[in-house]
Amino acid sequence: MITCERCNTENLDGSQYCDECGTALGLAGVRPKKIAAEHIGEPTDGVPARPTPSVSTVKPIGGGAETSLNLGGVLPMSDSEGAPVANSKVASSIYSTSFDSVRLNGPHAKLVIHRGRSVGKEFLLNDDEAHIGRWDADGGIFPDVDLDADDPEAKVSRRHARIMRRGGQYFIEDLGSTNGTFINRGRRLLPGDRQVLHDGDEVIVGKTFLRFQMIK
Repeated sequence: MITCERCNTENLDGSQYCDECGTALGLAGVRPKKIAAEHIGEPTDGVPARPTPSVSTVKPIGGGAETSLNLGGVLPMSDSEGAPVANSKVASSIYSTSFDSVRLNGPHAKLVIHRGRSVGKEFLLNDDEAHIGRWDADGGIFPDVDLDADDPEAKVSRRHARIMRRGGQYFIEDLGSTNGTFINRGRRLLPGDRQVLHDGDEVIVGKTFLRFQMIK
């Protein structure tokens, strides 16, 4: 068993997140720093900020040249033509680019509840990775497939499983959930093991029955 350093809850071996408070196991004592968008890359309270997550290219809002960002580096202060660019502007461009991509591509798959109190309810998958779980504002957990309202017995863990799309193929992975993840009522998935997911497969998380469907 793995004991959460934040709430002392015991979790199953192999769990990546605490099933009670949602804290990443082994990182409960680390308090994330809040960094405003206009100060991305600058120190906060005298402690150097983490490097901003990398993005290959960014197209500024309103047109203009694309800006390249170094992997693991800090946001640039000038565009490709040498003109100064505020960090907040670059950050806004990143978010705008991401949202535009989602709008243009649209959902590529969905999970549909096919048994229980919310039969027919759909969860659209827009990104290459989608987390399944229960919403928890206090723990900062906001899953793409939020089953909080559809799981009155709380059998679904806050961070239960995730679906990934890699090269046109889909996989599902259990994240160390308490009550397990099952495909087509087969064996329980081991935490961290990736199972191939096909169109029409049944996905059971806790006591919630879902149908995975590709959108063509």
